[in-house]
Amino acid sequence: MALTLGFAGVEAGVGWWAGSLALVADAGHMVNDAGALLIAAAAAWVARRPASRLHSYGFGRAEFLAALVNSLGLLALVAWLAVSAVTRLQAPQPVHGEAVSLTAALGLVINIGVAWLLSRGEQNLNTRAAMLHVMGDLLGSVAALIAGVVIAFTGWTPIDPLLSIAIGALILVSSLRLLRHALHGLMEGVPLHLSLEEVGRALAGVPGVKSVHDLHVWSVASDEIMLSAHLMVEDMRQWPDILVASRTLLHDRFDIGHITLQPETDIHVLHLHPVP
Repeated sequence: MALTLGFAGVEAGVGWWAGSLALVADAGHMVNDAGALLIAAAAAWVARRPASRLHSYGFGRAEFLAALVNSLGLLALVAWLAVSAVTRLQAPQPVHGEAVSLTAALGLVINIGVAWLLSRGEQNLNTRAAMLHVMGDLLGSVAALIAGVVIAFTGWTPIDPLLSIAIGALILVSSLRLLRHALHGLMEGVPLHLSLEEVGRALAGVPGVKSVHDLHVWSVASDEIMLSAHLMVEDMRQWPDILVASRTLLHDRFDIGHITLQPETDIHVLHLHPVP
């Protein structure tokens, strides 16, 4: 955060003086990144808090909230970039290419360093959101560097807003994907890498299981998957073995660690749902 915020001030000042939208846009993105890193750090701290009387599942869902806020921040940045770039294309302004190139090159080095630091930490949806901000900023530095070099050697200033639009498009695609994952997690959707049907068929294939119903799979955190299901069993005396086999299957094959299974027999079902 200190590196990102500190250099954002430098980029904003040089970009304003040099007349470079790409550099100012990159500075704005770096400020956005600093906010994203703050949100990610706060969410990581909250997510580590243990379960409480009021929050029996703990606070892992803070990761999804952080990813949601960060993705909305990225979308706002893309909108600002698009409007500013169109305005600059309609009213071109002189740009000092040499100053832009030098500043963008330094920014590129700093962004690579921040990305390296993030890559060494825990990998989940929250850190992925923060990394997405930093990678977008890294691309912004590359765009500003290219714009500065082109302007310095050719004097063609439209390259500056055009590259800003291109970077904005890349950020848009990634931020929409991140937004989808965050909303999916908050709505307790089945983790996108799992198939509910495949999980159900695997459980139904455990020896002694006749069928599976009331199957639910969801995530409390991006790396904490939960499952609950009712298993129709042939003989309740087999339940201890069925339970062990089912838990082992779900853990080893689908990486599901928090599992709640309820056994039922035909007699049990008739008792719960009497025939008129």
